[in-house]
Amino acid sequence: MAASLRLGRQGIFFGLKLSNIHKSLRSTQSLQEKARHFFHSPWVFGVAPLNVQMPALSPTMEEGNIVKWLKKEGEAVAAGDALCEIETDKAVVTMESNDDGILAKIVIEEGSRNVRLGTLIAVMVEEGQDWRQVEIPSPSAPPPATHETIATAVPPPASSPAPPPKTVPVGSLRLSPAARHILDTHGVDPKLATPTGPRGLITKEDALNVLKLSPKPKTTPIIAPPSPGPAPVASAIPPPPGSRPNIPPLSVPGNPGTPGTFTEHPASNVRRVIAQRLTQSKTTIPHAYASVDCDMAAVMKLRKDLANDQIKVSVNDFIIKAAAVTLKELPDVNVTWSDDGPRALDSIHISIAVATDKGLITPIIRDAANKGVHEISTNAKALAQKARDGKLLPEEYQGGSFSISNLGMFGISGFSAVINPPQACILAVGTSRAELSLCEDNQTLRTQQLMTVTLSSDGRLVDDELASRFLERFRANLEEPQRMALA
Repeated sequence: MAASLRLGRQGIFFGLKLSNIHKSLRSTQSLQEKARHFFHSPWVFGVAPLNVQMPALSPTMEEGNIVKWLKKEGEAVAAGDALCEIETDKAVVTMESNDDGILAKIVIEEGSRNVRLGTLIAVMVEEGQDWRQVEIPSPSAPPPATHETIATAVPPPASSPAPPPKTVPVGSLRLSPAARHILDTHGVDPKLATPTGPRGLITKEDALNVLKLSPKPKTTPIIAPPSPGPAPVASAIPPPPGSRPNIPPLSVPGNPGTPGTFTEHPASNVRRVIAQRLTQSKTTIPHAYASVDCDMAAVMKLRKDLANDQIKVSVNDFIIKAAAVTLKELPDVNVTWSDDGPRALDSIHISIAVATDKGLITPIIRDAANKGVHEISTNAKALAQKARDGKLLPEEYQGGSFSISNLGMFGISGFSAVINPPQACILAVGTSRAELSLCEDNQTLRTQQLMTVTLSSDGRLVDDELASRFLERFRANLEEPQRMALA
């Protein structure tokens, strides 16, 4: 009995101890939560930001331009909302938000150019947070700016004879052709240039920096002589034979350009990518060319009959359809080149070249072989307008298998186009022309509407025999449009 009483008394004491422990734990947990809320509050450390970085909106994009911000600071943003318009190397693409929140700070203003991938362009905060107290990450200063500031701080010693001890002797100086031409033209001693190129090479930029730092006393009296009469005679000093004329590298803004001057214009991202891809195509792809004349009489008649039924289609729409049907009949041409060799494509996507203010771009008409001429016409018009407005989506200009470039509307009779890698062919289309020909049946003259098309083919994928068969089949489909309906 006594033992049971002792056990009961101990159990009561143990229960009281457990309740005190639970109370203390609750109090410590509440203190931890309060401390967490305190230290996470914006009054202590500010609001944690959601960084918005420059995204890769195309496979070949390395930098972009901020065209326009579609949201303002302090404005609520939902996932999927359009944040800004970014000019890529292909088109102007709308960037959408991946998170819900509030746009707190625009770091890169609209109109900024050549913004590298991964650069912080804006900062967002979560809903319910004070966007005015957001922590803006300090952007790291780019190395070129530091180099320029150092270069601008060096002008006083550059004009003095201090730099020559740093340079190497004249006999061992290494100059690029552009740097040598600039220094020889302006009569500047190469020893004044500080080489920054590999293995002590004096580059074009080094030569231009020397010209900026060196005084130009010789050119001032020649341009503005005191006497009006002999001034032209004094300025028109003939250069020595065999030397190039002393021409300023840039024209002065506001003044008419003199013969031999030029003005540098910054290249857009689209123009730079076009230059890179054209150079790549002409230097790495063995181009082969073949031409054929097509009689457009049947297409002209069919197009006129469709116009009477209020169905408006262009000659280029028939060309797209004929090319797609021919690719379906000759699948060996519907290939692309990769590092591992040829790749046969299952789908037929026709890229059409569209001229815009920023250069050529090739939107794609997908599954063109399975579409009618009227549907192809509708798609082509919509894509061309989006291309001119810079509103093409990446999937609307990537993944083509065959390209068509038509300059017939400009009166071009025939030309050769550059292949759009990794495609195997591109078809260059000229204008139609009227020609007299002899009819073999009754030996009479007749007028034909002939159009010259030239196929540029990759010799690694399409040999001359296959290219000839393609053009022969393409001409048959175009001269007999009913064949395309049967295909």
